[in-house]
Amino acid sequence: GYRLCVEAEMRFRLGLAAFVSVLFTLPAWAHHSHGNYVDSFTDITGTVKEVHLLLPHSWIYLEVKDPKGGEPQIWALEATGRNGLERIGVTKEYVAPGDTVKARCHVLRDGSNGCLLGFLKAKDGSIKDWDGNNAALPKDF
Repeated sequence: GYRLCVEAEMRFRLGLAAFVSVLFTLPAWAHHSHGNYVDSFTDITGTVKEVHLLLPHSWIYLEVKDPKGGEPQIWALEATGRNGLERIGVTKEYVAPGDTVKARCHVLRDGSNGCLLGFLKAKDGSIKDWDGNNAALPKDF
């Protein structure tokens, strides 16, 4: 019903914003759109390398250990825009390079190292919804 309609509209808006953001900030990913993210969540842990609180969408770059024992990999995590993050208390000081964080996100379908961020657990243990949907915080995170 209404919730599905709202979710579909949000997916469209996020997809459009993701496409535009990727087009201008990550030329190598210009062909990715919101539809390229899986619906289910995956948890990843890594060390923050860069934080970009931007409009329309923000980005966090994490260095994640390769589960197969290879070289660490850089992951690009897409989040809602700076204004939405500031409303929930996310500042440049809240998450900074060098912090170890845990992310719950929708990974890219093609298997490349990127995802649409849902929740992020900061080094202080607090959890926030970085997707901007004011979703209930997960109990198992």
